[in-house]
Amino acid sequence: MSVVISEILQRAADGGRISEEEALLLYTEAPFHALGEAADNVRRTRYPEGIVTYLIDRNINYTNVCVTACKFCAFYRAPKHAEGWSHDTEEILRRCGEAVDLGATQVMLQGGHHPDYGVDYYVNLFSSVKKAYPQLVIHSIGPSEILHMAKVSGVSIEDAVVAIKAAGLDSIAGAGAEMLPDRPRKAIAPLKESGARWLEVMEVAHGVGIESTATMMMGTGETNAERIEHMRMIRDVQDKTGGFRAFIPWTYQPENNHLKGRTQATSLEYLRLIAVARLFFHNVNHLQASWLTTGKDVGQLALHMGVDDLGSIMLEENVISSAGAKHRSNLHDLIQLIRTAGRIPAQRDTLYRHLAVHWTPEDDPTDDRVTSHFSSIVNRQLPLVSAKS
Repeated sequence: MSVVISEILQRAADGGRISEEEALLLYTEAPFHALGEAADNVRRTRYPEGIVTYLIDRNINYTNVCVTACKFCAFYRAPKHAEGWSHDTEEILRRCGEAVDLGATQVMLQGGHHPDYGVDYYVNLFSSVKKAYPQLVIHSIGPSEILHMAKVSGVSIEDAVVAIKAAGLDSIAGAGAEMLPDRPRKAIAPLKESGARWLEVMEVAHGVGIESTATMMMGTGETNAERIEHMRMIRDVQDKTGGFRAFIPWTYQPENNHLKGRTQATSLEYLRLIAVARLFFHNVNHLQASWLTTGKDVGQLALHMGVDDLGSIMLEENVISSAGAKHRSNLHDLIQLIRTAGRIPAQRDTLYRHLAVHWTPEDDPTDDRVTSHFSSIVNRQLPLVSAKS
């Protein structure tokens, strides 16, 4: 290992800031084990008790109708397509109620850019959910949906954000980030807003008191430098707002869409990116692994590369599943995955507050009725869909 790489790793492991160029050097040239050790040192410093968190939530898609036609998306249908659908409020509330019965603390409402859905639609949707289930945190939509609803309604981004916040939106998902740099973004989503515009919406939301997560989809042909640039763009906004709670990279799923070719991100590339992200994002508290797209084995390995959160158990997920993500889990499996990695499982809420820390195996929720019911929700074919937090 070169002296330069060793110095960068040590500085980052000690909580120091590294540059975009230094992050790229680590990503491409740092020895794997030294990279993972440095990233895990950051995790241990931040979370010395060794706790890894998980969330119980449900992703509910209100429509698959979308005018944006992203090449990587296998979920959407164009307006007037025979397979297009929209759920009414009653159906959405039914699914929210089902989630609450299974212990969910959060709901993720996401969908396509329906040509008729402006700010009023989302105000009615969020207010209906919040009225019926005030205990549910609405961590939903993303900057792309906000830009779309503002355009449909002819209002500013800030006006749209203020309105949906007042209606009950608690937190914004990192959805729609994909790849933020211009070249790869135009290649996979030519009709979508620019990465700079996506970040502008996040900055506005943070400014009015709505926090969010940030994501990255890797594996569509972007370069290593573009992957690091994506993270730099997010960190620049975080420097100004402090509004990103977590960074969540995941891998592109290649089935049933118009973006030809296999996932161009190996498990090793993903794990290296996870470790570099923990070292690079000195100002973002949490790092989440995507077992849904990479598999539970890689998700578990990520716990040794700086990850402190495994995200949601996924009561329902249709978008990424439509593109071929086949990995599934249940509460017991996820807890065991964390335990066998030598970590302590803890259920969290949206703000990463611990709701239940499973210090010993006896603390684990093993109620057969709940586990059985939960598994049936995860695996069954849901109505009106072909099948993520």
